[in-house]
Amino acid sequence: MRPLTTTAQTDAAPLDTYDVVVIGAGAVGENVADRAVQGGLTVLIVENELVGGECSYWACMPSKALLRAASVLRAAHAVPGARAAITGTVDAAAVLASRDAVASHWDDAGQVRWLQKTGIALARGHVRLDGERRVVIAAADGGTRTVTAAHAVAICTGSTAAMPPIPGLAESRPWTSREITSTETVPARLAIIGGGVVGCEMATAFTSLGSAVTLIARSGLLAGVEAFAGEAVAERLRADGAEVLLGTSPDRVDRAADGSVTIALPDGRVLEVDEIVVATGRAPVTGDLGLETIGLEPGSWLEVDDTLRVRGVDWLYAVGDVNHRALLTHQGKYQARAAGDVIAARASTASIDDAPWGAHVATADHDAVPQVTFTSPEVASVGLTAAQAEQRGLRTRVVDYELGWLAGATVHGDDYRGTARMVVDEDRGVIVGFTIVGDDVGELLHAATIAIVGEVPLARLWHAVPSYPTLSEIWLRLLEGYGRP
Repeated sequence: MRPLTTTAQTDAAPLDTYDVVVIGAGAVGENVADRAVQGGLTVLIVENELVGGECSYWACMPSKALLRAASVLRAAHAVPGARAAITGTVDAAAVLASRDAVASHWDDAGQVRWLQKTGIALARGHVRLDGERRVVIAAADGGTRTVTAAHAVAICTGSTAAMPPIPGLAESRPWTSREITSTETVPARLAIIGGGVVGCEMATAFTSLGSAVTLIARSGLLAGVEAFAGEAVAERLRADGAEVLLGTSPDRVDRAADGSVTIALPDGRVLEVDEIVVATGRAPVTGDLGLETIGLEPGSWLEVDDTLRVRGVDWLYAVGDVNHRALLTHQGKYQARAAGDVIAARASTASIDDAPWGAHVATADHDAVPQVTFTSPEVASVGLTAAQAEQRGLRTRVVDYELGWLAGATVHGDDYRGTARMVVDEDRGVIVGFTIVGDDVGELLHAATIAIVGEVPLARLWHAVPSYPTLSEIWLRLLEGYGRP
């Protein structure tokens, strides 16, 4: 693990009581604290590692830095004229250096300065609940401190990589998303177990950096989205030199004395690699938070209502991954804004039942969660898949269109390929699902998110005219495929 540089706590004059105590200073915890402070409350945020959390140092940001160079190079290779100017491959050392800069060299000084500017107090240490509205903070020097929250405690501790019960795997010291995104070297041979977002993105990144990658998935790739998306990613990975094994899982994993790892597969084949990455899902970071002191189960996901309040505990909130609603940074920050506003509103309202929650509830987590997977090609989706809509009992119509047929696609280079799908609720005349796969399509997703969240009638979307020639013309083609209103 890389050394972490933490800046001293900002809580120069510590108090015994704050209006709100936030456990976890990642992006989610920061946003809860910020909104509560804006609402006039005093806030203490407690962090045991780096202020800024998983996204800043081990997930969203460093992973995208690892992927960007190959994406740009592929785009240049696709365009005549630019292609002739490209004489080399991705410079792995330069990519890792760029990743280091994006991750602030695992130094949280900048994030701590933001807390100071915002007026949020910071305490360093491991925190445990100790009954109603009370937390005990254990500092690295062995000292402890007890703090009471006058109004609310918000748990924003996130999630960690889950370890599947494969014999020998845990003992083989596998990498997780943390180690793969912060590695100082590029393994010559790399195996990745898991066909979800982390597995597919890291397979894409390290294939481009020069690793011989084997991606092992129990089912297909990106199982939560339309099937054609995972199929396109698997096809591109194989074309780029990765081995993609679908519908299988290791029987056993072992690490030898020389550091190499052997993976026994059900068909009798044995793989030997330099490193193995586990990317098969996430588990909540709630095992050592003192949940048992308030009647909750340690290690469990925390069930919340749409105000992010833990069910059955009127002063406790669980925000972000830890509530298992939508394990995405942008959704966690969305929840955090709602939770911070609700906490402030409830604190200032004589009767909490009279508080105006309308704008401050997290309803988008149910049916309108956008996500971009930064593979090659990119996968962007929001809302329901066709199968999910059918399972909901909706009367739907599905419209597909090939991106390569767009005039705007031709300027992106030779043989541009991709697919877009629109799922329409026929009874209401609105879009309930949208998926698009292709190079550089991620920036197209927000238009679909607005259409779905706003429940914009298809008849009205005809008047949202896309610019020509751009990939956004996909909207016109999908509407034409659906038919005139």
